[in-house]
Amino acid sequence: MDRIIRCITNDGSIVVTAAETSDIVFTAQKLHKTSPSATAALGRLLTASSLMGAQLKSKEGTITLRVNADGPIGAVIAVADSIGNCRGYCVNPNCRTAYYENGKINVADAVGRSGILNVMKDLGQGEPYLGQTEIVSGEIAEDITSYYARSEQLPTVCSLGVLLDKENHEAMLSGGFLIQLLPAADDDVIDRLEENIRALEPMTTMLAKGMSILDISRNALDGFTLEILDENEISYVCTCSRVRVESSLGTLTDDEILSLPDDRGYMEASCQFCNKKYRFTKNELRAIVKKRHGR
Repeated sequence: MDRIIRCITNDGSIVVTAAETSDIVFTAQKLHKTSPSATAALGRLLTASSLMGAQLKSKEGTITLRVNADGPIGAVIAVADSIGNCRGYCVNPNCRTAYYENGKINVADAVGRSGILNVMKDLGQGEPYLGQTEIVSGEIAEDITSYYARSEQLPTVCSLGVLLDKENHEAMLSGGFLIQLLPAADDDVIDRLEENIRALEPMTTMLAKGMSILDISRNALDGFTLEILDENEISYVCTCSRVRVESSLGTLTDDEILSLPDDRGYMEASCQFCNKKYRFTKNELRAIVKKRHGR
């Protein structure tokens, strides 16, 4: 089971949020039958959404990340709640996979290097917050770091990683962290943190060594004393339901609803996040129209 943790230094200068998302990314890969590059790109964005969702102040809050750039994968979308449970998809899950000379997946080749990162925070209280920044690399982690600097003026270090099996390309390990400086951070704190980050191994390397997310947080903040704010299990969770689909039909006119069945005698709606299908027969659609008019 995947986990997420939030910690703060005892001097109140740094907060770290870290998560292992190996099961989440494996689930997404199986649901969407993603190519290696799509698995890595979607996996990184799912992890980022989980980390950012866990920072929401409202229990009913959700966060939606959408990367839309000029790469062959098309748009990549991830949604998370305030616990860190998340779901996501990409427009072209079968996009090509390119590799760097060191053998690592070139995520930027799939995502693209020119485009937009959209962030929507819905706290369930009035209008959602909308933030938008240009992507800087297409590698996701750098783009999240840039978003915090430009849109929220919050100095942030973001690390995201997805490790695939070299033979069958199955997702094996994934995770990430956000380290953020608070107003109490002085120059000595910043210098120490920068030194730690330079010495830090890649996220998946640390996970492969058996390090827990608390171990990783302590390693990243070596020399600081950490206090755990909260820790919990997270999963790939889709919130779709037949009731939600029926509710969405309410945006259509009576004639549009009654015209939905095909020559098989029914209409079918598919969830983009989990691929679950919901079927409505002609009679069920007629009943929806009658219900609308209280008949």
